[in-house]
Amino acid sequence: MQTPPAILVADDDAASRELIEIILSSENYHIVTAQNGNEVLELIRQTPVDLILLDVLMPGMTGMEVCRKLKSDPEFQLIPIIFLTALDQMEDRVESFDLGVNEFMSKPFSPPELLARVKSLLKIKSLTDSLESAFNVVITLGGLVEARDPYTGGHISRVCSIALKLANMLGLSAGETEELEIGCRLHDIGKIGIPDTVLLKEGKLTREEFDVIRTHSKTGFDLCKELDSLGKARDIILNHHEKLDGSGYPNGIKGDAISLPVRIATVSDIFDALTSNRCYRPGLSPKDAFEIMGRDAKENKIDEDVFNSLVACYQT
Repeated sequence: MQTPPAILVADDDAASRELIEIILSSENYHIVTAQNGNEVLELIRQTPVDLILLDVLMPGMTGMEVCRKLKSDPEFQLIPIIFLTALDQMEDRVESFDLGVNEFMSKPFSPPELLARVKSLLKIKSLTDSLESAFNVVITLGGLVEARDPYTGGHISRVCSIALKLANMLGLSAGETEELEIGCRLHDIGKIGIPDTVLLKEGKLTREEFDVIRTHSKTGFDLCKELDSLGKARDIILNHHEKLDGSGYPNGIKGDAISLPVRIATVSDIFDALTSNRCYRPGLSPKDAFEIMGRDAKENKIDEDVFNSLVACYQT
């Protein structure tokens, strides 16, 4: 049996709280109540909620302050909030929406309108939770891929660590850096479709086996392409084996068609692959890896600026 949505009603006026509970009771929601802002922050850490109905003018901590704290906390920032208030000035509405409030309803409010807005926001929350669940499943699959191969243990974490250092050096925005990290965590997820006989083979791969390995970029992208929450991280999954001169795979794109985050992921991936022990060879020293990658940079296969930044990371 599905658990009913939980709604937190916060208002310092007992009559208002009771009225809202009566309105919402027709939909069998689970109602939790609070009398002030501090109670809201305490309750929300104890009881998962799907929606908050929040009065603005409460004693002590105002609804505005509560909203600011919740929307700045990654754990709670996706919970929809409806402000219920006697305030009706335009500047109050503007400030509310700037804080991340989803709806602003003036008292006295219409019960049918309140129910309609609650239902609408709960549907959005349900979709958001579904997307987040799908995202978490994909992240878990990415970890399972790495766990299949004892020789590449820690590869994802190392690639992420290198990429984030390069992102900082090269001035990526916060949003680009977040997508870069997600893309690096998932860049090899398509290897979940590669047979162990190929993925874990000791010794040199045949041409046919290497062609199978090359499918992982497209397989990974196809697995994630419907997850809009991944944003441009999907480009990294698809293109991290592309080369600036067009000699890479899966699509042979080149030059400006390869974004800076993808170039960073590529350089990070290559460096860790060269310096890590594999079933078919021991890892190279950073110096030897830089020699190989330096030639690739001169031949316009990898981004020279990104490569130089990588070298600088190991010289400081």
